[in-house]
Amino acid sequence: MKKSSQLAARLRELFIDGTWIANTNFRAITQDVTAADAVKTIGKHNSIADLVFHMDYYLAGILEVFEGRPLTIRDQYSFDRPPIRTEEEWQALVRKLISDAEVFIQHVSHMEDDALEGDFVDPKYGSYERNIEAMLEHGYYHLGQISLIKKLVRNDS
Repeated sequence: MKKSSQLAARLRELFIDGTWIANTNFRAITQDVTAADAVKTIGKHNSIADLVFHMDYYLAGILEVFEGRPLTIRDQYSFDRPPIRTEEEWQALVRKLISDAEVFIQHVSHMEDDALEGDFVDPKYGSYERNIEAMLEHGYYHLGQISLIKKLVRNDS
């Protein structure tokens, strides 16, 4: 199996339909979260909505590069989530994350191994493979946070 196919399968597990690592994925864990629960904060921690926005911010930014556009994302803006006032706004954010993840996965699945080894935009950012691996690690980190925050929010209600 090509590296790109393996990476794409792992991304699919994380975002769309897997349970291998965390017994859940982004689609499943957000499915029953209401807008009110999504924006609720516990202490100084990020909300579920903040973390979903944050993950999509990076997915969408890397997708731009995959599609031949420049890298424009900046860490300082990765939590600049617009307000969520309605259930539809929350659901739209979740749909955007899942949609961007599906497109991201498609791009990864079609990459050749030599492309994975190439520099991502600039040598200082490492290879494409390293950035995809970072997305997986970053995603599981925040998936774990969402899982805990979801439990805390529901126990606090």
